[in-house]
Amino acid sequence: MTTTGEGHVAVRGGPWWWDRRRGAVLDVSLAAVSALECAFEGIPFAREAGIPPAVGVVFGLLAGAVLVVRRKWPVAVVLVAIAITPARMGFLLGVVGLYTLAACEVPRRIIASLAGMSLVGTAIVTFVRVRQDLARGEPTLGDWFVPFAALTISLGLTAPPVLLGLYVGARRRLMESLRERADSLERELQLLAERAEERAEWARNEERTRIAREMHDVVAHRVSLMVVHAAALQAVARKDPEKAVRNAALVGDMGRQALTELREMLGVLRSGGDGRRERPVVPLAAVGAAAAAAASRVAGDAGGGAAEGPCLDEIGELVGQSAAAGMVVDLSVEGEARAYAPEVEQTAYRVVQEALTNVHKHAAGARTRVRLAHRGSEIAMQVENEPPPKGASASSARLPSGGNGLVGMRERVVALGGVFVSGPTDAGGFRVSAVIPAS
Repeated sequence: MTTTGEGHVAVRGGPWWWDRRRGAVLDVSLAAVSALECAFEGIPFAREAGIPPAVGVVFGLLAGAVLVVRRKWPVAVVLVAIAITPARMGFLLGVVGLYTLAACEVPRRIIASLAGMSLVGTAIVTFVRVRQDLARGEPTLGDWFVPFAALTISLGLTAPPVLLGLYVGARRRLMESLRERADSLERELQLLAERAEERAEWARNEERTRIAREMHDVVAHRVSLMVVHAAALQAVARKDPEKAVRNAALVGDMGRQALTELREMLGVLRSGGDGRRERPVVPLAAVGAAAAAAASRVAGDAGGGAAEGPCLDEIGELVGQSAAAGMVVDLSVEGEARAYAPEVEQTAYRVVQEALTNVHKHAAGARTRVRLAHRGSEIAMQVENEPPPKGASASSARLPSGGNGLVGMRERVVALGGVFVSGPTDAGGFRVSAVIPAS
């Protein structure tokens, strides 16, 4: 723990009201010196008062020992010092008491009142004593000397300890205020660090989700078509060799394109050479960008799609790929086609792509309808398939399913402020619908 903070708070290690043992030792030492001083000054006081000297010594010891409680009751110490001023004792008691009073957390009006009482009391006693001393000898000084001496001595015994105590008290309060501010700043910095870590973790999770979604777009559709064509190739290999050759070439092309796209994404992660050299740290955002760039090329078949990402004009080609894989699919477009923002067109394309992929996985051989509607302020798409034929097996191609396709579609559409709905139909098929704002 630094010096700013809870670790800086002093642990009470002294007896009674003292925070530290050295403070207790200091106060006891001052009280002992003050008691001895008052005891010696009590002897002439006892002679002048006509009482036994022992009484004066005991009185001085008791009065001087009051200084031991100066930290707990500073007002009482000053009052005792003022009370014994006429006996001309308690010099150390008065000075230390006024200093402690001015330095502690006491209202200023109380400090001013007690300091004024001490000043007046010391001035009166000094005035009387100086006048008596001058009266015993030959007065060689003028009448001005007595009040001047009284005022000077009283100010000298009162003003310095009060001013020093005020300075020390103000400095102590300033240090405490600065320490509190430092503690508050440290706590705020800790909170900011925690929030920054939370935001960084949230950003990492978001980027991981984005990478997974983009890789899913790259792999799922193309590899699903590869598996479907491979299954068809197995079925027609002996019956129609020419068709088998065409299917084999198509599977090879799709496989090479999928490998190329995956290498591009993995290359970002593996950039920096072999494991013996220091590899630069690649941010997740760079991986996500590479994944998005690779995903944008899934639209095309042999030649690949445009680098800027798939668009609505390529949906016809996407439907044609599914038809080439044996799916009975119809495409209908309503409204006047127009250009949309790139993210809107890409999201619409991905929704149709993933819906067709799900049909290949779960309803092989089912008749499918793809509808695209251009409206005034939005674009709507729907992919609906009928139940698969009774003789067909949805798992004949053994296509795996990660269960993240619908989640990814929903995330894409909702991120643009759209609405996504999916679920089974009354006829036993499945329907995916999405509406995305045009801007």
